Amino acid sequence: MHPGITGSTRIYGLIGAPLKSAKSPMLLNKLFAEAQANAVCIPLEVGQGELADFVRGIRAVSNIAGLLVTMPHKQKMLAVVDELHPTARQIGAINVIRCETDGRWVGAVFDGLGCVLGMQWEGHDPANKNVLLVGAGGAGRAIAFAVASAGARSLTISDVDENRAEDLAKAVANETGCITRSGPPDPHGYEIVINATPLGMSKNDPMPVDSERLEPGTLVVDIINSPDSTPLCDAARKRGCLTQDGSPMHKGQALLALRFLGFDYCPENVTDADAELPLRSADDISR
Repeated sequence: MHPGITGSTRIYGLIGAPLKSAKSPMLLNKLFAEAQANAVCIPLEVGQGELADFVRGIRAVSNIAGLLVTMPHKQKMLAVVDELHPTARQIGAINVIRCETDGRWVGAVFDGLGCVLGMQWEGHDPANKNVLLVGAGGAGRAIAFAVASAGARSLTISDVDENRAEDLAKAVANETGCITRSGPPDPHGYEIVINATPLGMSKNDPMPVDSERLEPGTLVVDIINSPDSTPLCDAARKRGCLTQDGSPMHKGQALLALRFLGFDYCPENVTDADAELPLRSADDISR
């Protein structure tokens, strides 16, 4: 039994399926305990065809203060909320919902801004850099807009679905003004290479890029959040590249999502000054 739960405890839920490896409940509950907040985060496993029933029921729970959203519901939640944060309108997905006291649900997504913030914390600002992004799915789409908005000199987007990559490149160019195009996953000549595909989660996965084409000094960012180094990062270091795993992005997402939910949160090993690094739409994150 959670010792801090009372009749006025605010409830935050993580919805998705499967949730066995989810880290968000541990992160939030640790934060709540440290802040002595009367709140709790619980996993709510909701399958592909169960979202409508879940929403009908949970809307009646007045002490639900927020929801974290993971696969397979990020896109479907767009039709459920009452208001979209600018990030959600731009990306077309939601990964956090703030449940207001008047009953309104406000949805946002911080995958992209979290990735850029994590890069900045590590001293790797994408501003004025030539960037290759591999993967134009949900996370890739968010990262594309965030990297372009952060001032990248140019952005090339590569995806197994060439039409999806081309459509995303056009959307990013139109909205941000960044020189953006679709192209092959050839890392040669880029200052930053970002893997936003699931390739690397399994040891037998093919490489998302040809590591032999990486140039020494290139920053390789692999957003896979694993305690073990990915094959891409291993290969990149052998080529003399700088590498960054998914942990800084995860911390950046957490900071932005929790501040959106109203908590003054700063991750471990991140200074208050670094937590305030400028980001597009930062003024819209808080209440």
